[in-house]
Amino acid sequence: MPRSTLPFAEDDVPRRIPRLGDMTLADIPPEIGLFPLSGVLLLPRGKLPLNVFEPRYIALVEDALASHRLIGLIQPRWQEDEDEENEAPPLYSIGCLGRLTSMTERADGTYAMTLTGLLRFRLLRETGLRRGYRVARIDVSSFAGDLNEIPSEPFDRTQLLHSLKLYFQKKGLSARWSLIEQMDDSLLLVTLPMICPFPPAEKQALLDAENLTDRVRVLQTLLDLSGPEQEGPPS
Repeated sequence: MPRSTLPFAEDDVPRRIPRLGDMTLADIPPEIGLFPLSGVLLLPRGKLPLNVFEPRYIALVEDALASHRLIGLIQPRWQEDEDEENEAPPLYSIGCLGRLTSMTERADGTYAMTLTGLLRFRLLRETGLRRGYRVARIDVSSFAGDLNEIPSEPFDRTQLLHSLKLYFQKKGLSARWSLIEQMDDSLLLVTLPMICPFPPAEKQALLDAENLTDRVRVLQTLLDLSGPEQEGPPS
């Protein structure tokens, strides 16, 4: 149809959900579908690729696409005497809301998707199951700053990257250091915690950090504690 015959301007068509950068606390639903994943960290403004193949989580993705496109990523809290096959393990109290920003449906009906971190949430109580996935009431009022995060206080970037190289060296990991070194501070402090293979409790400590300044301190401590006993120059 020619543009001149439209009854309204295309720019006037209302959006069903706001743009990612326009989201406010008022746009966050009080109840959210949960995606529990151990050892996986999503931070505000981080991008997390995921493969979704379990029927209950395919249902979660379908329902999120049909509504607000938000999914609550949260870690299970395992106890030593608990069965890790338990389909409803207890959860940590803080998770991160992710918005579905890209998705590909495969021929077998599974999904490859990307969640973009929006803001953290506090788990109030679970309200049952919906199409097999867990649903919970959440509160985001304590994390309003995640929508417009204040930059970190000055930190020793050289020392942080040095510790990171030692950590990767110990773990036998490789990285594109030229790309990491080109990141600005804010992107660096989102990317590094997400890519480092810390244990679940340490990942949670990074998520729980009140702001970027505290996250730097936690990250530096974790890298130093995991570093080699006898430090040498990174390769």
